[in-house]
Order: sequence, then structure tokens, then C-alpha cells
Amino acid sequence: MFWSLLKNTNPKIEYYSRFSPSPLSIKQFLDFGRDNACEKTSYMFLRKELPVRLANTMREVNLLPEKLLNQPSVRLVHKWYMQSFVELLDYENRKPEDPHVLNDFLELLIEIRNRHNDVVPTMAQGVIEYKEKFGFDPFVSNSIQYFLDRFYTNRISFRMLINQHTLLFGNDTNPAHPKHIGSIDPSCSVAEVVNDAYDTAKMLCEKYYLAAPELKIEEFNMKGPKKPIQAVYVPSHLFHMLFELFKNSMRATVELHEDSKDGLPPVKAKVTLGKEDLSVKISDRGGGVPLRKIDRLFNYMYSTAPTPSLEPGAVPLAGFGYGLPISRLYARYFQGDLKLYSMEGVGTDAVIYLKALSSESFERLPVFNKSAWRHYKTPPEADDWSNPSKEPRDASKSKYKANR
Repeated sequence: MFWSLLKNTNPKIEYYSRFSPSPLSIKQFLDFGRDNACEKTSYMFLRKELPVRLANTMREVNLLPEKLLNQPSVRLVHKWYMQSFVELLDYENRKPEDPHVLNDFLELLIEIRNRHNDVVPTMAQGVIEYKEKFGFDPFVSNSIQYFLDRFYTNRISFRMLINQHTLLFGNDTNPAHPKHIGSIDPSCSVAEVVNDAYDTAKMLCEKYYLAAPELKIEEFNMKGPKKPIQAVYVPSHLFHMLFELFKNSMRATVELHEDSKDGLPPVKAKVTLGKEDLSVKISDRGGGVPLRKIDRLFNYMYSTAPTPSLEPGAVPLAGFGYGLPISRLYARYFQGDLKLYSMEGVGTDAVIYLKALSSESFERLPVFNKSAWRHYKTPPEADDWSNPSKEPRDASKSKYKANR
């Protein structure tokens, strides 16, 4: 039944993948939700935009190595995406004037969101299954890295659209945050989110190590000196990034200094607001990471952690080593970034860069086109920089001897 459905759906996936996704800015999300939130308008936009975003990512899934596609966990994720795509197609021609349509659509979005809850750990499980069977191949690793960055970004954007619609027009409005417009806080106190993320990470750290470093926080507001820094942002995204950085900093600090007579050095947070950037720097004295390993911290294939439980209620991403790469995707999603600067032997500075203006915070979305296709199909070229060999070359044995 499912595979016959797949056959009939493939032309639709191809059709919708010809459209590029329409990136929205935080300001556009905000203006729509605040001034003229119309459920019919949102419905008309989402019934096309959601299939477009799904189709773009599903075309890329099919370019992955067949051995990876055949892993049970990857097949499961593919099935979820197919099911959601097919269900959204039901609304292709349904008019919003029908009183049942808007409510049915809202319920479907909640169902789809729940279905996709475990996409990240399930896909990670698929990569582990592949690695255990076939080992590590640099070309395949590059393709998987490229794909997962795009696939998970697509998922962040998909959930953002669904959350805005369900929070604005459904019954799951958060009474604790009445001023939020959907999932966006128009006056998000950055220091408050920093403190929340620190407190949550501290609780985990104390549970495992029975100790945790203190937090020292500073703010530098170039636009309004001495005023607390506020942003128009999605607090849950910022929390996700900061929580990950605090966890890493605390673990490194405790493991390096647990026997020190001087106690644990504090973790420092510095929040700054300039004309273009809002930046948050988390600094620790946890011993740092060698330069050679920095890129690996963002690589999905390098995760060496033991396979975590996929049981409901398990801490999300625990053990997959996906915390940093996914946090970087959250930062990049609205045109920001996340960078690590480490000094081995001392500690690490992690900096989250966000756009200061909500009108410049546009979604950064993957588009399926020829350039994307080439990433999967073009074999790697020979390296055009020298590689250090293990043994120094003996110049006296070279066939190119200098004329004396």
C-alpha cells in the first residue's frame, strides 16, 4: 500500500521541488502575527509552502548513498516525510471558506509536528547503523555532512512555520508568555535566556559531577549604554544554543579542575549589541580543544559517543554528539552563526552571532537545484595542497638531483 502511494506521489514531489522555498524574516513573522493574523491567509500560504519545503528536502534524500538509504532508521524517516507530504496534498484544492477545513488543517499540522518529533535522533541512528556496517569513507562523509546540515535546517524551518500557525490560531498558546507572537518574543531579554540556560545546564552538571562552575555575566549595549539588551527572537532557539554551550563548558571545567585547591573557575557570558550584530560569548577555562579537532566537533560522522536510548523521555540528542552542529544550524537559520575559538591548555570561547535587526533576520533555507545535485554526484578531486608525510623525505635519493 505504502509503496503504491509512493509511486503516485513521486510526480508531485518533482512538481513541488521545482519551486524554491519562500524565506521569511522574523519581522514578517512578527508583523503578520501582530497586526493582521488571518487564519485563511496563513492556510493559503502553508498549504503550498510546506509541500515545497518537504519536496525540496525529499529530492535530496534520494541522492544519498543507497547503502545509507537502506538503513532501517533512514527508511523510517523517509516514510514519515512521505506520509506528511501525502496528507498535506489533501488540502491542495480545499477552499478555506469550508468551515471544517481550517480546523482540520490545524489538527493535521499538530499531528505532523508530533510525527516528526524524533527525526533528529532517528536519522542519527541511521548514520550509526551505516557506519557500523560500512565504516568511514571521506567522500560519503562529506555528502552526509552536507545533506544533514540542509535536512536539519529544513526541519527547523518546517517546525517554525507549523508552530507559528498552531500558536496563533490553535489552543496551545502559552499563558506564561502572553506577549509572544507565536514562538517569537518581541522583547526577548537575552540575559534572562542566558541565565535560564545556565540554570538548566547547572542542574544537569550537579547531578552528574556534584559540582558546577558559577556564572559571571556582562552586557555591553552600544545602542543604549547601561540598558539591558533585548532582541526580537525565538527564545527557544537561543536557549537551545546556550544550553549546549554551557553543558560543554561546565563538563570541561569540572573535569579539568575537580581536584584543584582553588575550586572551579567561573564560566563567563558576555552579551553585546552593536549596529549589525547581537553577540553572546561563552568563555570557559576548561583546557580547550586542539585546532585539529575543532571541525570534528561539528561533524555528524565523527560522533564517537555510545548509542543513546531512543526511548520516549530520553534527553534529546544525548549521546549523539549532535548538540553543536544543530546549535550552529539554529544560529545560521536566521542569518547568524556559531563559532568556536579554542586555546589548547587554557579554554574555549564560543560565540553566537545573531542579526541585531529583525528585518535582516531572514530564514536561510536549502534549495534543491543543480548546484545541490553536484555536491552528491561529483567525486572529490585530488588535494591541491601538500600533505605532510609521516617520515621526512630523503632528498639525496631524489631522482631530481641538483646540478653541481
